[in-house]
Amino acid sequence: MDDDLVFAEESDATEQEPVSTEIWKVLVVDDEPDIHTVTKIALSGSEFLGRRLELSHAYSGAEAKSFLTEQADIAVVLLDVVMETDDAGLSVVEYVRNNLHNQNIRIVLRTGNPGQAPERRVITEYDINDYKEKSELTAQKLFTLMHSALRSYRDIIAIERNKHGLEAVIGASADIFERRSVHQFAHGVLEQLTALLHTGEDAALFEHNGISAMLDEDGDLKILAATGSFSQYVGHAADDSIPEPVMADLEIAAKQDGFMRLRDRIVISFRSKFGSASILYLTGVETLSNLDLGLLELFARNVSIAFENLRLHEDLEETQREIVYMLGEAVETRSRETGNHVKRVAEISKVLALQIGLPSEEAEVVKLASPLHDVGKIGIPDAILNKPGRHTTDEFEVMKTHAELGAQMLTKSRRRVLKAGAVIAGQHHEKWDGSGYPAGKTGDDIHVYGRITAVADVFDALGSDRCYKKAWPLKDTLDFIKERRGKDFDPTVVDALFDKLEEVLTIRDIYKDTA
Repeated sequence: MDDDLVFAEESDATEQEPVSTEIWKVLVVDDEPDIHTVTKIALSGSEFLGRRLELSHAYSGAEAKSFLTEQADIAVVLLDVVMETDDAGLSVVEYVRNNLHNQNIRIVLRTGNPGQAPERRVITEYDINDYKEKSELTAQKLFTLMHSALRSYRDIIAIERNKHGLEAVIGASADIFERRSVHQFAHGVLEQLTALLHTGEDAALFEHNGISAMLDEDGDLKILAATGSFSQYVGHAADDSIPEPVMADLEIAAKQDGFMRLRDRIVISFRSKFGSASILYLTGVETLSNLDLGLLELFARNVSIAFENLRLHEDLEETQREIVYMLGEAVETRSRETGNHVKRVAEISKVLALQIGLPSEEAEVVKLASPLHDVGKIGIPDAILNKPGRHTTDEFEVMKTHAELGAQMLTKSRRRVLKAGAVIAGQHHEKWDGSGYPAGKTGDDIHVYGRITAVADVFDALGSDRCYKKAWPLKDTLDFIKERRGKDFDPTVVDALFDKLEEVLTIRDIYKDTA
């Protein structure tokens, strides 16, 4: 339909960097086979930033729509206007922008008859990136056009990745009390930094073990987050998995502040005032300009401050967790029982909470609060608390007050874990059928935290030695809990115990009582 495309004789394109395995995808849409052939010849061997061009071909507007629907990562489309209809190309533009909502792809309209689609109207009314007459596109000009379009596409993708990285950082920072928030933050930092520097995806974020209680005592590097080929190392100690040349860079970085710029990689280190160090390591980076270096320094300073704040919050959370355990263990020690009981109850409670469908964050709260279930025993006289034989009726009435005492001790706190501890302390002796204490609550009126901890507590208490009894055999413990299902215990929680029994027994083995 359009006039034949003839390229003028011009010099070859400027030599580029060595080609990588990555490619730029380009779609040529035209109903004339000769146009495809000439375009392929003109762009043969072309590269941009060391990546070669891969051309795909469509011969109608309909075929182009189908192709673009299936492949969203096309960088540039060289699109004919007049094909099966006079406005087939314009229809493709509208489909891409309005139906596929693809604003990243660069669309270059090519026409052999500009009178059918005037340039001014097309540029004004359609979201295209360039409009060329085929007769003006020499080989050199096509090469230049392609580089300009690819550069725009690269920048748009970098901005998009930067946006996603920033959203991840903000999302992690919005709730820094989540257990894995530092890891989420770390991954967001990687995405943002690699986007800012137009790097590849191979990057890893490490943290040097310092004096924080959350870190190993030997000062090893622990991998927090990773992308690209480093992803396999997440969760492992760096010196057990990272290649030796990378480890050498990291060990140097761990001893200094700031960044190292090496031939093909960047290593950034920022130290906290408490002695720990966080390290960013990236490979495949481009040559950095002075502007890049200034941006990198500013970025590193901001990340360092944010990381330190996150670590402080994690340290506070860990301190709260330790205090809860220590308080629970102190109560158990006073009653001549092992502190491992509260650890087992905590872990078992979390398993049961997850099994009955509580969200992971809430299950974690149950785990952290359940060690406080018997905190009220601190107000029970030793003579009654540690009596080796059976309690008298009056003694048992005193013993029962530990539930209310525990709730009263904790109920004034505004902290989520301690408020949950108040509920658990006050309700873990309530029974499903209403025969429990202190309030005689029944069924779902008993808070789910209390129902969960009741099963975990009784299971572990029956299977453990106490001052007034020897540990029950496992079969007897399970038979008792099964027999009291729907009487003492919530049937759903009992079922969860039996469903996760293997995991519960593993917890009991891990936290065995010491002699």
